[in-house]
Amino acid sequence: MKILIAGSAGQLGREYATKLEGSEHIVIAPDEKDFNIGDRESVCRQIDLTQPDVLINCAAYNLVDAAEKEYETARLVNALGVRNMAAEAKRANIPFVHYGTDYIFDGKKKAPYVETDEPSPLNNYGKTKLEGERFVREECDDFLIFRVSWVFGLGKQNFLYKVRQWAKTNTTLKIVSDEISVPTYTDTIVDCTLEALRKGLRGLYHLTSGGHCSRFELAKHFLSEMNIDVEILPDTMASFVFAAQRPGYSAMSCDKFVKDIGRAMPGWQDEISRFAARLKSLEARRTQ
Repeated sequence: MKILIAGSAGQLGREYATKLEGSEHIVIAPDEKDFNIGDRESVCRQIDLTQPDVLINCAAYNLVDAAEKEYETARLVNALGVRNMAAEAKRANIPFVHYGTDYIFDGKKKAPYVETDEPSPLNNYGKTKLEGERFVREECDDFLIFRVSWVFGLGKQNFLYKVRQWAKTNTTLKIVSDEISVPTYTDTIVDCTLEALRKGLRGLYHLTSGGHCSRFELAKHFLSEMNIDVEILPDTMASFVFAAQRPGYSAMSCDKFVKDIGRAMPGWQDEISRFAARLKSLEARRTQ
């Protein structure tokens, strides 16, 4: 496939470029000035120029707290930009892949959310991401929407990077234990997306690792895998000041995807272990 990526600078966009380098796929990942998703003419030009087989949207405004004050900026990327891409993908007669978020749910269910559960976002980030999903459905028919959660990979815009930075300057970390969801690895997201496209899947899916955990459990497992010795204490969300309200429980069930793709998803602990091994290998190479 010839794959056009929006959001090439983000951790998921970079994972596509890195993972598929030298593969049978051609990855086209323009920078933002050449592929401005907020400008429909820019989207049109890039699609006409590159003639891709599929458009994959890895762009997102994911600064959850900042979105409370920067609603219009978040909406431009997460909703209006998505509408532009969906409409242009339909015009070009190519499938459109978009990534949603668990933050469209309010956490009141207290059991894994399924695709048919009614969204009720608590913050502007979730509201703009939900609007983006709705634009995909309105503007095109040939689409895949994958709702993902607590995405981690190489890069700085994820919780694991922050935890590691905190551990460098603190002997004790307090991490919330009452925020629960599912960590999901960029490497797995890329693999599953490409497999879904090969198998002709379309529609809405939850795409996560297996199981669920709290931020506290996630940080503890990750730092242990990285051999970083620091005391980690559980705390509550109420102890921290956040501009944006967050769902206490936003774990999603990926049973529908598992059934349609025909294989089980790896557990989140195994994914963290695999990512930690990758980090240690990359760092060992840098010191050689």
